[in-house]
Amino acid sequence: MSRQVSTQRREPRFRPREQPTGGASVDAGVRVSQDNAPGNFHPGIVHLALAMGGFAIGIAEFATMSLLPFFARDLHISEPQAGHAISAYALGVVVGAPVIAVLSARMTRRTLLIALMGFFALMNGLSGLAPDYHTMLALRFLAGLPHGAYFGIAMLVAASLVPTDKRTAAVGRVLLGLTIATTIGVPLANGVGQAIGWRWAFAIVAGLALLTAVLVLIFAPRDAANSKASPLRELSALGRKHVWLTLAIGAIGFGGLFSVYTYLASTMLAVTHTSPALVPVTLCVFGAGLTAGNIIVPRFADRALMATAGGLLLWSAATLALYPLAAGNFWTLTADVFLIGLGGALATVLQTRLMDVAGEAQSLAAALNHSAFNVANALGPWLGGMAVAAGYGWTSTGLVGAGLALAGFAVWAIAVVLARREGV
Repeated sequence: MSRQVSTQRREPRFRPREQPTGGASVDAGVRVSQDNAPGNFHPGIVHLALAMGGFAIGIAEFATMSLLPFFARDLHISEPQAGHAISAYALGVVVGAPVIAVLSARMTRRTLLIALMGFFALMNGLSGLAPDYHTMLALRFLAGLPHGAYFGIAMLVAASLVPTDKRTAAVGRVLLGLTIATTIGVPLANGVGQAIGWRWAFAIVAGLALLTAVLVLIFAPRDAANSKASPLRELSALGRKHVWLTLAIGAIGFGGLFSVYTYLASTMLAVTHTSPALVPVTLCVFGAGLTAGNIIVPRFADRALMATAGGLLLWSAATLALYPLAAGNFWTLTADVFLIGLGGALATVLQTRLMDVAGEAQSLAAALNHSAFNVANALGPWLGGMAVAAGYGWTSTGLVGAGLALAGFAVWAIAVVLARREGV
């Protein structure tokens, strides 16, 4: 394709190519300002800055679970009560993602990212100062509000800086921050919490969030506000069936991973009979699988997006079905957990699919993806817990997970058939 050169001004170097028919440009509403010349920024540096935010969010979300006994004791509440703080955060994610995406439609994405990280830093800093249970609940809900919106907008910005055929890799780089947090950040935060107190773990999260805001301010290119953007325009995403189908694939298919992960420690202790000291090792291996998946899978997804999504769902079904067989031995269990983690790259692939089907409602669709995965985070453990409570044992969570992955594949098949008929 020949490139047209304007006689008045040169196009920004990192502006993506136009999408093929059936997909909207991921930089709809994003234009690099002329006072921030392309030479002043590099996509890799911007992606690193955005991944730092994902790292902070990942620690805040997952480390809270491991720190639960410590702040339960300090706030004089039971551990089940303390668990409500985790639920409050998840509720904040589900509520905040679509609401912020709609209400901030006319803000520049660079400004919005800085504001979201600033608010996230404040709420986590205050969480570390919470004097009682009810204050902690409120602060965790507020801390969850920027989560989905940040990831959604960060991925759109990351994708807008590279050619269309490298979008999934750009999205994967942002999610690397989250996956690395599960591998390295959470154990470190847990260690800090045990050594000098859980409140300092939240202080670290606040510091990382502030660092992200500063990095985005310095390195992210200035973008012009989209004069055509409006809350009503963003809400148009809700009228697109392929948006809903993509969200359903994630909400159902990804639930299998959470079904196993939630009860992994209990399975290791009760079935594998490993030492409690080895549980963090396997959890780190799971995080390593997530990280590896987000590095490897985008290379295939940028060539065949939907085929990769379907392949990941079948991969997850197979590795989850093997879980009951692998659980009897530490080494086979750990190997299978790594393979299950690879399937987590589905989040990256579906995020890119939403860019293709959301039209001009990019921000809301991107943010809703993270609401969908929080639905998966609730659905998987709930169904897995029901199987365990019914007496089928801890390893039954793997079969439940495989069933969810296959159900997600069924939705994927429907989406593919409809897309072929409609040329989407």
